[in-house]
Amino acid sequence: MIAGVPAETAPGERRVALVPPVVPSLIKAGFEVLIERRAGAAAGFPDSDYEKQGARIADRSEVFAAPVLLQVRTSAASPGGAADLAAYRPGQIVIGFSDPLSNPQGARDMAARGVIAFSMELMPRITRAQSMDALSSMATLAGYKAVLEAAAISPRIFPMLTTAAGTIPPSKVFVIGAGVAGLMAIATARRLGAKVEAYDVRPAAKEQVMSLGARFAELPLEAEGAEDAGGYATAQDESFYRRQREAMHKWIAASDIVVTTAAVPGRRSPVLVTADMVAAMRPGSVIVDLAAERGGNCEITRADETVTSPNGVTVLGPTNLPGTIPHDASQMYARNITTFLLHLARREKGQEGPAAINWDLSDEITRETLVTRDGAVVHERIKAL
Repeated sequence: MIAGVPAETAPGERRVALVPPVVPSLIKAGFEVLIERRAGAAAGFPDSDYEKQGARIADRSEVFAAPVLLQVRTSAASPGGAADLAAYRPGQIVIGFSDPLSNPQGARDMAARGVIAFSMELMPRITRAQSMDALSSMATLAGYKAVLEAAAISPRIFPMLTTAAGTIPPSKVFVIGAGVAGLMAIATARRLGAKVEAYDVRPAAKEQVMSLGARFAELPLEAEGAEDAGGYATAQDESFYRRQREAMHKWIAASDIVVTTAAVPGRRSPVLVTADMVAAMRPGSVIVDLAAERGGNCEITRADETVTSPNGVTVLGPTNLPGTIPHDASQMYARNITTFLLHLARREKGQEGPAAINWDLSDEITRETLVTRDGAVVHERIKAL
């Protein structure tokens, strides 16, 4: 079994699906590993490092001929991914981010090519799959980088300083959403010395927020079914979001930095910060909207743009912060996707010979990540879209 890793072609995408240190584990499992020439260069991994670990450097056409293709973004999740789609081969196994909940047509296109597609976004949130959870890995990095982006733009420093010139109070940071990204944003802002407050619709998040030294914003709201079985926040109705905006207004107006992370898989991001709320913030305040890819939590967010409000508030709408720190993002993603591939190709004790995919669809991890097979979309949730 040959596993191929092509260079990513999405604009601004600098990550790579495999890094040199994970190659030996795949070779030990019976895989031959092909890496497209300079695929890891933008992430700081030269071809020579892959070769030292036993991988073979190849041109793009040879990589795309491999029975297994490992990508960060498959054709369905890559702007202008038509070239990759045309290069896929019937029966080829393609693993990567595919955005099937927001782009079901992309999944249907892959099915039409005869591709067997596994989507990393659909990894179930169960204990056995934690080491394969690429969404959480990337969200961790997004939360970290969001705070650094805000700190670089803000005209205020984060920590309190007492100097001969007087005392400078700490910046006030408000984080909306205490999932993986939100918790990392809280931790990073606290390390930088800010006074941090946070809110999440899920009551269980209060303990996590407080454990990081932040204050939990107590809002007089009750959400029905605030989270699903996988721990993800669920969508609420517009009436709830209206009351939520009203309750958060004073918290946002008093903040120097606001980081929003509220996203519902496959749905447009709820608007939690209106233009009127932005107008109530102090000049120089910064909003980093991590939900920008799906419309944004802030009413004036524009994906991958920096917007300045009339009163001098800067709103950032990044859609790929992990891609801005590609070295570590690639290492985390590579471990996730390698563990997943080894799960698919797991061997019985003492088994030898070439690697082979184990099609045990009674296994939750395999079943829930499989999107297309035999020319059709087979994932029940995606078929319904």
